[in-house]
Amino acid sequence: MRSSCASERIYKWTLPAHEGELPDGRRYNACPTAGVCVDLCYARAGHFQRGTVLAAHQRNLQYVMDDLPGWEAQMTQELEHRRYRAADGGTVHVRVHDAGDYFALPYLQAWMRIFRSAPHVTFYSYTKQVALLEKWVRADPPPNFHWRYSYGGTQDDLIDPHRHPHADVFPDEESLEAAGYTSQTPSDLRAVYGPETLGLAANNIPHLKKRQGGRTFRALQRTANAEKRSRKTTRGPAPRRPQAD
Repeated sequence: MRSSCASERIYKWTLPAHEGELPDGRRYNACPTAGVCVDLCYARAGHFQRGTVLAAHQRNLQYVMDDLPGWEAQMTQELEHRRYRAADGGTVHVRVHDAGDYFALPYLQAWMRIFRSAPHVTFYSYTKQVALLEKWVRADPPPNFHWRYSYGGTQDDLIDPHRHPHADVFPDEESLEAAGYTSQTPSDLRAVYGPETLGLAANNIPHLKKRQGGRTFRALQRTANAEKRSRKTTRGPAPRRPQAD
């Protein structure tokens, strides 16, 4: 794992974003419930897609795919290192995924065991795997794991904004504040300790900001869902095959 913020004691472990191809030719989808975010994802642009960074993230995924028990054992051992135990009694945090997601149940379950093995560490994630976590984690979550659903995925309709901690991506800081959201900008740890409504200002990547326009990920996904339903209605039901007399 790499340290992303020494002053806040945040480490990160991540996968490649969305779809791609491993060096051995296998195709993957590390974000199976991604929606409109696919075309607006900062992790599919810039340094995330450069050779060394992408290769490192793909190695992580390949390790998980090829040897999940071995990867789990190594992660469990890694978290016993003294770097993950704050000498001053503070808390060390690990963000699981700044790209990718809990793409399969066995992978999610492995993380749940890892979290429970390291109660001295606080783990957190932004995720679009709403159905998976509601079914397999909600009833008995590890006490040191905090997750926040993020809008822009195909399961947005399963997010209850009045009950689930969630995040939405806004065009800018002004628009998220106007909507009554708390900005994530001062500290990513607001994903852990902040209110249910967390807002992220869009990354300053010109072509992505232009594509997003003045709308939030939630609004864009709602429009995409409505258009999909409209297309289904227009096509009508599939024709029935004639039955023999």
